[in-house]
This record gives sequence, C-alpha cells and structure tokens, in this order.
Amino acid sequence: MIADTSWGTIVLAALPWFLVPAFILWRVRTTTSLAQYSAEIPGDASLVSVIIPARNEARNIEGCARSILAGSWKNIEVIVVDDHSSDGTGEIARRVAQSDSRVQVIDNPELPEGWFGKQWACQNGQLAAKGPLLLFTDADTRHGPELIARSMRAMIARNAGLLTVAGSQTMGSFWERVIQPHIFGLILARFGNMERINQSTNPYDKIANGQFMLMRRDIYDRAGGHEAVRTHVAEDLRLAQEWTRLGYSVQFVEGFDFMSTRMYEGLGEIWRGWGKNIWAAGRDTLNAGPVVTTLARIASPLVPLWEIVPPVMIVLAFAGVVSPAAGAWGAIAYTCTTLFWIVLHVAFRAPVLYALLNPLASVVLMGMFGRSTWRGGRVEWKGREYVSR
Repeated sequence: MIADTSWGTIVLAALPWFLVPAFILWRVRTTTSLAQYSAEIPGDASLVSVIIPARNEARNIEGCARSILAGSWKNIEVIVVDDHSSDGTGEIARRVAQSDSRVQVIDNPELPEGWFGKQWACQNGQLAAKGPLLLFTDADTRHGPELIARSMRAMIARNAGLLTVAGSQTMGSFWERVIQPHIFGLILARFGNMERINQSTNPYDKIANGQFMLMRRDIYDRAGGHEAVRTHVAEDLRLAQEWTRLGYSVQFVEGFDFMSTRMYEGLGEIWRGWGKNIWAAGRDTLNAGPVVTTLARIASPLVPLWEIVPPVMIVLAFAGVVSPAAGAWGAIAYTCTTLFWIVLHVAFRAPVLYALLNPLASVVLMGMFGRSTWRGGRVEWKGREYVSR
C-alpha cells in the first residue's frame, strides 16, 4: 500500500484519519443541557399526558411507569397503550394502574394497513389524553425526578413546540458497549452539535429522540399528529422534519443526568433494532434525488472500512504480506480513530477500554449496513413487517 518508507509519506497518508475525527469533535463541541434549566414547579402546573406505546415490554413497563409517577411534576396522567403484547405487558401495567389513579391502560386496536405499529399506538394513546401537553416516551426509558419539570422550563424558555431530550444510554453487555457508542457517534457526525440542530430551519438538519418528545397538543393536532408520519420507520426524525417544514420550533437538549435508556440487550437485539432503520431512516436525512440516494445506498456499507483497513494493515505487516511502512500507516490511523472513540466513550459514559475495539464495531456495522440497504424500505420489528415510504 505504501512503498515509500519515509515517515513524512506515512504521516501524510494517515492525515485524513486525524483530520476527519478532529473535524467531527470540533463540530459537536457544544451541548445544550437540561441542567441549565430550573426544576421549580410553577403553581399553575399544566396537565402533562404521558403516552407509552408498549408491545412486549414486560421487562420494562413497570420500571418506566413508576419512574414517571415518582417525578416532581405531579399533574400528570400516564397512558399505557398495550399493543397486542404476548408477554404480559398489559397485566403488569394494569397492576401499576391499580396502585395509582393517574395511570390508565388501553388496548390498541388492530393495526390498519399503511401504519407502523408505534405510530398507531401513539395515535390511539393521544386520543385518550386530556392534557394540553403530550409527552411520548418509550417503555425502556427511566425518568429522573426532575426530568419533566426541567423539560417544561426548557420548552418555555426555548419557545419550543416540540422539545426532545437525549438521555444517557445504559450499556450492560459486551456488544452494547462496543456498538452503541459507534451508532451514536455516527449520528453526531451527521447532525453536529445540538445548538446547530436547534438553530437550523432546514428540515434535513433536524432530528428528534423518540424516547422523549414533549409537545404542545394544539401544534400536534395542527401538524397532523402521528398520522402525518405513519409510514416512516423513524417517526421521531420525520416528526421533527415535518414540524420544521411547517414553521414550528423543534428543540433538542441533552439530559444525561435526568433520563436513561437501555435500548437493546445483546447483539441480536442491536442487530434487529438498528438494522430496521439504518437505511430506511437514514435516507430521510438526505436532501437528494434518486441518483445520489442510490449512490449513497451503494456506498454506505463501505463506510466502516475506514476503521477496518488500518488494523488489517498492521496484521498483514506483521505477517510480512505488506511493507512495514503500510503497517506503520495502519498503526497511526488506528491510533487516531481510537483516540476519537475514547473521547466519545467518555462523553457517552461508556467504558473507555471498549473504544479499543472500534474495528470490531465497524465489522458488525458493515454487515448491518449491508443488510439494511439491501432490504431497502422493508422493515421487520416485533413480529411485524412493514414497508417504510
């Protein structure tokens, strides 16, 4: 790969592996945090209707609901939408409801043609809601006591129609610690820092986190609710984009100290969970025609080679297959990418040593990207099949 053994040539060849991570870190250097907003409860605290779509969430639903109920914002109603669960989710939620009158459980009607399951559950949950504020949250979240209070303050201060919060990620298994920071790092690389997201009026610069979306009911209704995004796998992303197109303010804040989520447990769940929307959702972030979209579909599985090739060169150099100069290049490039991932692992509160395994994460992502792009808009999730438009 590199015949010239001069260090100048080697360093020059490795320079992109330093510059690209440095640019990404510079781009995401600022954060807008919930911590800067008060947790004080106003005397006229509005009713917040918390809607939890739940399909086979027996391991999560009680912990999620009770964490919300324990919050300092007491004027809430919690609506659990049991979406045809087969694992006892509805029964567990009803036991919680028996202990707190602020909880109700509704059974989701049969899924109609042209709807994704989560959007249909959210749609029916909001029909039962009484509050002027809607909070859509996932069953795998855990809410800190001040989460809603601080979010309400942030919503008012930022004049937001929709406020979305990024919480910390609980990573319990080996594969979670290897892969999850990579996924979030790629999202950061695409969208940049939160203030850039917040200030932009370009819908393609907007993103939301479906784990926590607090919104004004009147705007939700005017914007078409979840029906407007019923055929898109990443309903949170599309809601943020659609609201921005309509001129409503969408604001994104960091709340690592106030909310946590364990999205997936183990490699199988990660593969199925992220695999369902890496391409189908990723293409919604592209403001491009069919030619560019097709090229992106072809190229996206190759992106992980950026981190796979350097350690391969190190191994091949030790084996005598390539020159020592190629091995030296691989060592420098691998060091640069590893330092980048160390920074992000610290930021995401993930164990730092797992950053050393960034090539392994990229191998998995390459397979995930390839499968997702090959399937196009076809999505499988929790026993259902969809086609994302």
